[in-house]
Amino acid sequence: MREKRVDNRLLCAELVELVWQPELGRERRSIANLEDISLSGACVQLEIEIKPGTPIAVNYGDGELVGTVRYCIYRELGYFLGIELSESSRWSSQHYKPQHLLDPRELVEQAVL
Repeated sequence: MREKRVDNRLLCAELVELVWQPELGRERRSIANLEDISLSGACVQLEIEIKPGTPIAVNYGDGELVGTVRYCIYRELGYFLGIELSESSRWSSQHYKPQHLLDPRELVEQAVL
């Protein structure tokens, strides 16, 4: 899959709660692992499939990010969802900083030194 993000992607590992409502169903909730995050999007891993185009909320601590599922791909360990955050719900490390957060650019800079 071609990278479409323009914002810097930060790798992370933290459990979050996803909340969504399938087209013809009642509200669903599931725990997912936050894999990466940027100003305008996030990738999470979970055990069930969620249809692209589904509105979704990512709940963390006492906050929430809202967006839309853009892709859902099954890989060996489960489903990976790409979530595009809405304009009114941009991520900021000032509001939410996952416990394990890594900027891959720092690894490249360290390797060059």
